[in-house]
Amino acid sequence: MAADPVLPDPARPGLPDVLPSLLACLPDAERSGAGPSMISGGEPAFGLPPARAVGLLLVDGLGHALLHEHADDAPFLAAMADHGPLTVGFPSSTPISVTSLGTGLPPGAHGTIGVRFRVDGTLLDSLTWTSGGTDVRESLVPEAVQPRPTVFEGAVAAGVGATVVSDRAFRESGLTRSALRGARYRGVGALGDLAAELLDALGQPGPQLVYGYHADLDQLGHLRGPGSPAWRWQLRQIDRLVEGLVSELPSGALLAVTADHGMVTIDRRHDADTDPDLRAGVALVGGDPRARLVYAEPGAAGDVLATWRGVLGDDAWVLPGAEAVEGGWFGPSGPPADRLPDVVVALRGTAAVVCTEAEPLLSRLPGQHGSVSAEEQRVPLLVAAPAV
Repeated sequence: MAADPVLPDPARPGLPDVLPSLLACLPDAERSGAGPSMISGGEPAFGLPPARAVGLLLVDGLGHALLHEHADDAPFLAAMADHGPLTVGFPSSTPISVTSLGTGLPPGAHGTIGVRFRVDGTLLDSLTWTSGGTDVRESLVPEAVQPRPTVFEGAVAAGVGATVVSDRAFRESGLTRSALRGARYRGVGALGDLAAELLDALGQPGPQLVYGYHADLDQLGHLRGPGSPAWRWQLRQIDRLVEGLVSELPSGALLAVTADHGMVTIDRRHDADTDPDLRAGVALVGGDPRARLVYAEPGAAGDVLATWRGVLGDDAWVLPGAEAVEGGWFGPSGPPADRLPDVVVALRGTAAVVCTEAEPLLSRLPGQHGSVSAEEQRVPLLVAAPAV
């Protein structure tokens, strides 16, 4: 069991630095003001080569440890130049990481701090942009919930073509509008569609920034468990996808592959919906099973903190929200005060805090992520340089 949480190191580049650094590979990107992400020493992050066009494929759930444990299933990916591992930030779940990637900012700065978190008194599901099953895109406008400019908006302003290639169902989603706005959206329906659209976008004239998203490895990790036979078959397909993409990259194009988080298999569950101790004094439970954001009733924060610590014991890091901010859990700064939970809970080992009434399906899944273990936090940054 890890003695300390794995959190971003301010002196090293992480997931928020990826798109700014790719953008800086393009001609005149630095002069335009859309220049490189910098690490503490003032050097460009990652040391990537110049390119006419840059593409990033995000493979949901492809943790650094998982890739290396199953390198035999992904020989092409395992042989690529790895500029990682990168730390994704807390919580290590898709909407947080995608927003960090799209804005170039850590969670405390962009304000999307959980799969479910409180905004204007409402518990927002940032994956579906719903509250209690109701679409809230009109009342919690995505561009207002996350108002910081995106890397894509900056790219377009600098004269760079910007494209997002992802499932057609996500075109107008709250998360797309919040994290990825500013780019042309190419909706796809299958693996071949994803490959064709990525290559076509990279082949357009002039400097191009292209982002593609693949969801199926994460889905199988949740349903069957990371490392399961089904998960390994999917990893093999992704390996062939990337090999095919690299073999057909347009002249001068660079392709990078990363992920939004890793994953672990859980075997111990605490239920925040049915355990009377975990319910006492609690107004809202946000986050996800490996990273809970607990909002207490007025005056009850201290009691809730003590109770959750007592119930979870060695199964979790449990700390006040303000202490998490001071410790850099959300990055150098904290989120807006009304979003910050009273208690932050990051699960250890193979434990989870489920909500069987509010999240019945999610509570049953063997594969989970969101916490601060190395397995969940660290992801690769694999790069195929442009052909000379």
